[in-house]
Amino acid sequence: MELTGIVDAREALRSVMAVLADLPVAADESETVDRISLMESIKAACAAGQAADTLRLQELRSAAEAEAGVPVERRCRGLSAEVALARRVSGNAGSRHLGFARAMGEMPNTFARLREGSLSEWRATILVRETGYLQVEDRRVVDQALCADPATLDGVGDRALEALAKRIAYARDPQAVVDRNASAPKDRRVTMRPKPDAMVQLSALLPMKAGIAAYAAVKQHADALVGDGDRTHAQVMADTLLERLTGKAAVEDLPVAVDVVITGDALVGFSDAAADVPGYGPIPADTARSLISDALDADALVTLRRLFANPDSGALVAMESRARIFPSGLRRFITRRDVSCRMPYCDAPIAEIDHAHPHNDGGPTDSVNGNGLCRTHNRQKENSGWQVTTAITDDGTHEALIRTPTGHEHLSRAPDSPGHAAA
Repeated sequence: MELTGIVDAREALRSVMAVLADLPVAADESETVDRISLMESIKAACAAGQAADTLRLQELRSAAEAEAGVPVERRCRGLSAEVALARRVSGNAGSRHLGFARAMGEMPNTFARLREGSLSEWRATILVRETGYLQVEDRRVVDQALCADPATLDGVGDRALEALAKRIAYARDPQAVVDRNASAPKDRRVTMRPKPDAMVQLSALLPMKAGIAAYAAVKQHADALVGDGDRTHAQVMADTLLERLTGKAAVEDLPVAVDVVITGDALVGFSDAAADVPGYGPIPADTARSLISDALDADALVTLRRLFANPDSGALVAMESRARIFPSGLRRFITRRDVSCRMPYCDAPIAEIDHAHPHNDGGPTDSVNGNGLCRTHNRQKENSGWQVTTAITDDGTHEALIRTPTGHEHLSRAPDSPGHAAA
């Protein structure tokens, strides 16, 4: 009977999807607004269902591993990676979803509002984030104050909701807030994300005082130069930041190594196939040629390395080594081939080259058995029940088949090399 219930639940969910896909067009404006609102509530209810099933997965896995004699501190390792694959998101997002599900077990009113669709997943996430450092009893006070009555948050914006949660949290446990603020600076960091049109977004997470001071210093300098030349205020701020970080006033003056993966035809102008900058992504061939020519004009060191590709598929060809550790040339090859972490939906930079078939079990150190992974996924796949099988397809493409402890399979294909037009 239990198995039938599971099958029926799956079919019921598929039926909901079919109904949504086959909805007729709305009759009038009023109906369109009503439907938009209802579907927002359905999304929230689905998020609640996902959280409940995530908690159930944790419960079942923990019980199974306890029966198998797995120590308490090792139980449910790798669970967030399974959640990420099931939800088709990155490993970091999978960890957040698992944490969110656990929090819903401690916040019954928030969970109830999510189930009924009056609170969105994002707004519930705000409450989880702003109460995560509290004791369970204090977290439940915030939960009761803000979510016991569905009308409490009507018309309340996201920032106002965050402020309300912080205010109640501080009233319940001021020392916890002080401790949180005191420990936050350890998370300071600088990150970079690719943006369209050969641009990047450089971001810094800094302590409040330092961040305000840094912004004010750049802004003050830009304020003094507005009207001097044809640069806008925003452009002057950006240029000032570059100069103060690097000591150079122009990008062309920076002694920075940039790898560009480009076909030979595109390099010499016989083709306009896109090139690739590892860590950034595809760029137009003309932009790539400009980067290289600017470096040559500046008498910078320019090194060419040849990577050979299958002429039909564009897949990079194989390399191998007898060593256990991937040598630098083979590591570079796999990194260029895989571009980013090969776990599906994870765009994190490659941190480690992994033996899909473990080396201690006879797995070779070659490009077929080698897989580029982020550090988190390389650790998680070592847990019991995970299996990765790699192969080269008939068209020369590298594939990795990931099998999770529940038996679900996910296929990862290496991306096409720059300049290759997929058939």
